Amino acid sequence: MNWEVVIGLETHAQLSTSSKIFSGASTAFGAEPNTQACAVDIALPGVLPVLNKGAVEHAIRFGLAVGARINCRSIFARKNYFYPDLPKGYQISQYELPVVEGGSLTVLVGDIEKTVRLTRAHLEEDAGKSLHEDFHDATGIDLNRAGTPLLEIVTEPDMHSSAEAVSYAKALHALVRWIGICDGNMQEGSFRCDANVSVRPAGSDKLGTRREIKNLNSFRFLQQAIDYEVQWQINEIEEGRKIVQATVLFDPATGSTRMMRTKEDAHDYRYFPDPDLLPLEVTDSFLKEVEENMPELPQQTKERFVRDYRLSPIEASLLTSSFDIANYFKGVALSSLKDGEVLGSADFKLCANSVINDIAAKMNEEENLPPWAFRVSKDTVGHIILRIREGVINAKTGKDLLARFWEEGQRKSAQSGEYIHGGYPELVDELIRDEGLSQISDSSTIEKIVDDVLAANAQQVADYRTGKEKAFNSLVGQAMKATKGKANPQQVNEILKRKLAP
Repeated sequence: MNWEVVIGLETHAQLSTSSKIFSGASTAFGAEPNTQACAVDIALPGVLPVLNKGAVEHAIRFGLAVGARINCRSIFARKNYFYPDLPKGYQISQYELPVVEGGSLTVLVGDIEKTVRLTRAHLEEDAGKSLHEDFHDATGIDLNRAGTPLLEIVTEPDMHSSAEAVSYAKALHALVRWIGICDGNMQEGSFRCDANVSVRPAGSDKLGTRREIKNLNSFRFLQQAIDYEVQWQINEIEEGRKIVQATVLFDPATGSTRMMRTKEDAHDYRYFPDPDLLPLEVTDSFLKEVEENMPELPQQTKERFVRDYRLSPIEASLLTSSFDIANYFKGVALSSLKDGEVLGSADFKLCANSVINDIAAKMNEEENLPPWAFRVSKDTVGHIILRIREGVINAKTGKDLLARFWEEGQRKSAQSGEYIHGGYPELVDELIRDEGLSQISDSSTIEKIVDDVLAANAQQVADYRTGKEKAFNSLVGQAMKATKGKANPQQVNEILKRKLAP
């Protein structure tokens, strides 16, 4: 039987506020356990929660970014359940009336656009954290995270493969960072996904029984968990067993999912309006204020890069795949300017190619590298590009310098445990001077080298003259090799073509 996979994601984005959603306790990561949990966070008798205005603003900003409806009136409810990391026995969340409803996010799956509909985005508080590693036959509880503001973003069941789910999660991750509402640090738990997965016979319009995979904190784990769960469910059904609705965990060590508990439905949580919190009223003036302070969205930036910088749509898409890449590109372009200079379209393309083909490619090679942790500063890259534009060095030497500085940044980071840049603008000029990296642009010098190459490669000369174009590229390579890559490539090409002309 052919099966169709149905996936919906619930994503918890930790909002970038300095204090918690209902108290003034700090949200800073890394503090000693239980030093940032105040009486309000654990609901000691006599305390009252007070809503964080910044959290509401972040939620509205997200709603505006995805074209959702902002509800002028929303309600906080108590979601009752008993876990050790939630000592008050309930979580304050939104249920029937969330602050954000609807909206959509269009993502690229390969080279195909797909629109994922959003059901809602609601505000809630996070729970604490259970600690298992440092305790023998016991579990420790750290309540620092209790009360941290979350925006839970829920999709419709619109995705049908792990590839689609990962593409959506990456696009959402990029968006919340772009609009400044979440730092997106998955290793610290700031952005984590729950995947609701079910299968049904192909062509059926009836949803299968879903299982929810909890707390996936990397895109790789998200893909692996969904792929395993899909195959497990298909095997169960084909062997005559029923799928039981459940919450499951993914074990990266085994690449498998395991049941944590049978899944509760909404009525099991006994939702009711929190008596200590008034309904949230969003005024027109507050909504307008948030809207006026919205940053330029990725699509708008992409259109501007195409219109003003004359970049191709593909180049613009790659450069706006994340806020960090877009900001880095703008910094590189600015750093490649001389005083009072204005870059032309060819100069912007040079900057774009360097960021896309050198920097972004290097970042993709390092799986756990945070999206903001560039190994080479944008000032250094811009200075290298400036020297290329001036003709001081050629593009190959510039590429070699970038690779060298990137490796230096990796070494420094490994030694310090922090993300440190490799190289600095002044070092670029020092290396060019001290290691003799300047481009050879003297025509007579290049002509002598070309003569030597032609004399030593008679067969390739003959091949070129019989119409074999690849022979010409080989001769160019030989000439560049003879100058250790320092010759002006354009001059090498021009002189070769002149000397090879009939």
